[in-house]
Amino acid sequence: MALTLLRGIRTPTLFRTNVGLFCTARHPPLAHFTTRAGGMQTTEPKAAPKSIQQATKEAAEHKTRGFEAVIGIETHVQLSTITKAFCSCPYNYGSQPNSTVCPTCMGHPGTLPVLNAKVVDCAVKLGLALNCEISMTSKFDRKQYFYPDLPKGYQISQFDIPIAEKGYLDLDLPVEFGGGHRRFGITRVHMEEDAGKLLHSESGSYSQVDLNRAGVPLLEIVSEPDMRTGIEAAEYGAEIQRLVRYLGVGNGNMQEGSLRCDVNVSVRPIGQPEFGTKVEVKNMNSFSEISRAIDYEISRQILLHKESQADQIVQETRLWDESSQKTFTMRKKEGLADYRYFPEPDLPEVVLTSEYIDEIRNSMPELPEAKRRRYENMGLSMQDVIFLANDDNVAHFFDATLERGADAKLAANWIMGDITAYLKNEKLSIDEIKLTPLELSELIASIKNGTINGKIGKEILVELIAKGGTVKSVIEEKDLVQIADPAAIEAIVDQVLADNPKQLEQYRAGKTKLQGFFAGQVMKASKGKASPVLLNKILAEKLKGNQ
Repeated sequence: MALTLLRGIRTPTLFRTNVGLFCTARHPPLAHFTTRAGGMQTTEPKAAPKSIQQATKEAAEHKTRGFEAVIGIETHVQLSTITKAFCSCPYNYGSQPNSTVCPTCMGHPGTLPVLNAKVVDCAVKLGLALNCEISMTSKFDRKQYFYPDLPKGYQISQFDIPIAEKGYLDLDLPVEFGGGHRRFGITRVHMEEDAGKLLHSESGSYSQVDLNRAGVPLLEIVSEPDMRTGIEAAEYGAEIQRLVRYLGVGNGNMQEGSLRCDVNVSVRPIGQPEFGTKVEVKNMNSFSEISRAIDYEISRQILLHKESQADQIVQETRLWDESSQKTFTMRKKEGLADYRYFPEPDLPEVVLTSEYIDEIRNSMPELPEAKRRRYENMGLSMQDVIFLANDDNVAHFFDATLERGADAKLAANWIMGDITAYLKNEKLSIDEIKLTPLELSELIASIKNGTINGKIGKEILVELIAKGGTVKSVIEEKDLVQIADPAAIEAIVDQVLADNPKQLEQYRAGKTKLQGFFAGQVMKASKGKASPVLLNKILAEKLKGNQ
């Protein structure tokens, strides 16, 4: 594979290499930025990462200073199609550089794009999920700009007639962040192709180009500027990720670049109808980073206003540096005129029918917002509701457990408690364990009808998660049936009291906390099988001296 090296961007040389990368430009290190956060150089002291709770507190404090933030987000969703948007090349994350490319996605002269129909399916599906109006006829446009990883010198995108527009997204804020329901407007959803990827040298003197990603299908979701805090923006991004995964249109993995959020932030005095000068922030790889980056940028802009330096807030693109917890200037932001949009002459219009849209709508699963409302109507707390609906696999497991007759609250408690703790400890997802919804419902029923107690239930749960099997077989195999015979429990209690005369004397002298000690000894003697209800009743009578 040829490797082109441009010195000073004016003296190109050509030589061969085996690394499979195109090299772009040799240039002196830039003063304030690089496209990799690890390469940023600054003499300012590094700050410790702030917690989201702290960011929430600071965001609330900003309003008391007489200013409010105006935030909008442009989200790029990479679609999980087999081939790219306009050619037959596959895309596999982590492939060797420039190993999944062809003349079309490399922008060679004379090649023509052919639209992947699956991209349209995904666009309509996501547009409907975002409550948008679907355009029966839309078109593609050329967005002109030069960048080394954009081989054609333009991007195929949509401009004035996107495939979906005028929608909204509903979400519930977590209780720890104040709770409440929010609705954020969606300006548009449009189809486009991705650019390639630049790999920068450690010295910053040259960059290499990997075109594997060039031509990969994207959906860009543009929100209305309806958000006011970093937390709201982060939760908006998380809800988009949930939608993408529920619908199966993409994996939504931010660490792979499959979901990327560019945030537009401005501040204005409270009561002022006009927006302030917006700044775009990039390079955020998690939702917590989005929250922290926004809150930093709000603070930076408010400080400039208060120091009468608002003119220093310019429309630009800034990068978030996680290590220093600051944003840095990357480049001046382009305007619409710079892109010189015009209709893509090599692609026909996308014309949809009502039947096609109805077919897509009828194939869609229950979405997170609808699922949250259904769970809420079951009487579950908002904390339970948000947790269960957050992950489609968890929600499916929960629903399947309820279908087997389990009580909703008890099932939620087991999933959110012991099962989630096991998953975190073993770094597994709920669809990777051997416990089935049927056996979780059987476990809950066995505790409820008194066959086993809660402590034994926890032991059985771990066995079922790790090894599978049935509740009934584990109970029989390990002889775990709960002792519910009052006479048997009374005999164990009598023996425990006889074995601990000193503690019994102390209890009757006023140290009533020792009741827990005696209960523990009884459970130990019964190998955990004594009915807790009967145990506590009999023990209380015996401790008082009642015969």
